[in-house]
Amino acid sequence: MTTTLVCNCNRTMSLDESALQKQVDSSIKVQTALCRQDVGQFLNGLQGDEPLVVACTQERELFSAMAASASKPLVAPIRFVNIRETGGWGRQRAQAGPKIASLLALAQLSPPDPLPTVSYDSSQGRLLIIGPSAMAFGWAERLHANLSVTVLVNDSQPLPMQKHFFIANGNLQSLDGFLGQFKAQWQRDNPIQLDLCTRCGACLEACPEGAIDLSFQIDMSKCKSHRDCVSACGSIGAIQFNQVEESIEDQFDFVLDLNERPFMAIPEKPQGYFAPGITWSNQALAVQKILGSIGEFEKPKFFAYQESTCAHGRNGQVGCQACIDICSTQAIQSVFKSGKGSIAVNPQLCMGCGACATACPTGAMTYANPTVPYLGQQVKTIVQTFSQMSQGRVSPTILLHSGAAGGEKVLDQLGKMARLQPDRYSGLPSHMVPLSLHHIASTGIDLWLSSLAHGLAEIVLLASGEESAAYVPALAEQVALANQICIGLGYEERVHIISLDHREDDVLALEQLQLLDQRLNNFGAKKTLAPLATFVFSKDKRQTLEMSLEHLLLHAPLPLAQNESLLLATNALIGGIEVNQDQCTLCMSCVGACPGGALIDHLELPQLGFIEKNCVQCGLCVKTCPEDAIQLLPRLSPISKRKEKQFVNEAKPFHCIKCAKPFATEKMMSAMFAKIGNHPAFAGSAQDRIKMCSDCRVIDLMSQPAPHKE
Repeated sequence: MTTTLVCNCNRTMSLDESALQKQVDSSIKVQTALCRQDVGQFLNGLQGDEPLVVACTQERELFSAMAASASKPLVAPIRFVNIRETGGWGRQRAQAGPKIASLLALAQLSPPDPLPTVSYDSSQGRLLIIGPSAMAFGWAERLHANLSVTVLVNDSQPLPMQKHFFIANGNLQSLDGFLGQFKAQWQRDNPIQLDLCTRCGACLEACPEGAIDLSFQIDMSKCKSHRDCVSACGSIGAIQFNQVEESIEDQFDFVLDLNERPFMAIPEKPQGYFAPGITWSNQALAVQKILGSIGEFEKPKFFAYQESTCAHGRNGQVGCQACIDICSTQAIQSVFKSGKGSIAVNPQLCMGCGACATACPTGAMTYANPTVPYLGQQVKTIVQTFSQMSQGRVSPTILLHSGAAGGEKVLDQLGKMARLQPDRYSGLPSHMVPLSLHHIASTGIDLWLSSLAHGLAEIVLLASGEESAAYVPALAEQVALANQICIGLGYEERVHIISLDHREDDVLALEQLQLLDQRLNNFGAKKTLAPLATFVFSKDKRQTLEMSLEHLLLHAPLPLAQNESLLLATNALIGGIEVNQDQCTLCMSCVGACPGGALIDHLELPQLGFIEKNCVQCGLCVKTCPEDAIQLLPRLSPISKRKEKQFVNEAKPFHCIKCAKPFATEKMMSAMFAKIGNHPAFAGSAQDRIKMCSDCRVIDLMSQPAPHKE
């Protein structure tokens, strides 16, 4: 059981207490000022033995502070749910009861299973600062008391006279790693090694050309190689002309990149790498985060990988690399062993966007924060609660958004404007239920179609502008594919994506907020596509997708005829193949390459079978086929055609001339003899052996008389 505390926020929301008691929790009592005079109800909830849900996000900090100071430890973390900005303050607030009940019912669900974790150790506090020396030295002076600071310089700014921190000179060549384990390599570009230099100034006095200044670097365009500076430096040994262009490598816990263009030019930067640019305020925030990141930390491991179903590579050929291409942190790498390809994920670099699982056609890569079965449970809860409270008059639409990454702030802003300027803003429609995700890129066509089959009327994805630029086009491709299937079967478009412009601050421009408000309210209430499905949301992506397709095919307003197929876009993860029977020799190379078991050979006869529902359109069969006889056909076929084994090619068998056992095809043997038939090495008995099966070939060889010895 869960204790649910609901407040109408000083009577600014009209909440039906009896309906909430009936549909959500019989113990619900609607308060008027839970954060003020009714705070005793919250304090009583803290003393209980049940998890606590608070239907208020405005005063989240206040409630959290009171919980932290309470004498009794919490049974579980408080779950806060926003019913005000997402429902109670919208223009359609009078009809928002089913949505509010759905949001409260979602909050009462048990949290998903905890994820395994990966660890970081940055307790040594080793900081590398790169960028313009003037800025770098300033921050190094502030930080050297708390961190072990190294500044890498490659310009000619005067050096600090006191050696409070380590200074190295050179050009950064490579930088990789993550919090606690960064590896940097740079190449010296000057004879004076600043880590050894004592700033005594003897070299400045000794240089006859004046090629050395207070940066303690030699202007090589002025230097005449007298080496007077080397003699003046003496036993200090800081000037080494023979070590210019030497590569240096070191390890760090953090990197502060003050360059206008970051050295690591990847969309999502790894933990511990801070690139605030040249703005001082942004640099100060980054430094504050660095100081708060010293120590040992854990973070969730967001993914699971099953190599056996991965379609990355077979027979030395690369098939699918969708996860590698979409990863914004470059955490995924290709691995080939003995001709078989798989992928390797660095869990410390993974930021948990889930785009790899969305892009993966086979389900070899799965997302765990949360899993599809848990999301399915949330979808079913929304549908059941909403339908019961609306008495089936309206079906819910869900608005998927990236929660703390920007979606919650946008919806909060939209709801407040609907309250303050109701003549200009409508707020979320009453039938649209927001569902917060860790990242919007973590859901794909398998979840969307199965959710539609389980009673959602429509699905809207909100990309709030905080996501990597590559995610929105990838999501848009799958949205287009889902709609292509829906429209082709006689349904209408039911999956949509709204992408907001990237913004530097937390506030969305009012013009863009108004446009978002209009677009969201253009999605009118709709009925469900089909009768409610009964299948279970599965961890197996292909199984969930296949059951969804079967349900939509079964109830389609425009059903496919038995010999008809719905042609799909080239990026589809479902479809068939076409085999050129004139070119195919039934060598069965494609069978060994197929990761999903879609292509099947016959144990005794030269037949190539195909099961369409197992095909993931990875293209490995196309790349493996030595005769270029296979072509992919992205399509959706009728249920029976997708499930049944079809023979896409078969040929007359070639029988062993000794035992009559079939071991090849007549076509294959004809092609072989056409190539080698006239070669003297395959004349006479040697050619006869080619016509034998492997067993008879060995027997024939053993029965031949031994060669005569002189």
